[in-house]
Amino acid sequence: MKIIAIEKELPASTPQIFKKYSESEALEAWNLYQEGFIREMYFRADQSSAILILESENIGEANTMLQRLPFVRKGLISFELIPLKPYPGFSRLFKAQSRDD
Repeated sequence: MKIIAIEKELPASTPQIFKKYSESEALEAWNLYQEGFIREMYFRADQSSAILILESENIGEANTMLQRLPFVRKGLISFELIPLKPYPGFSRLFKAQSRDD
């Protein structure tokens, strides 16, 4: 299952705390990328927050995997997780068209 993860900074976070854990955060994000859990990583253009595209069995597993990130474990950030499914619209269009032929 593909999941969009939208980062939210939590009130306890400060630039100093982020700096303290930034190297270990980057290393763990790299490990999760190498494992195929994080498929894509972005920063929003309009604000300083990350958007991740994840590959996971389900939302529960995604939450567990994200706990490996130091920023999450330390309560600096959380993620809104949005599960995705394939778009079915094209098949509806093509099935209707093939019946008319």
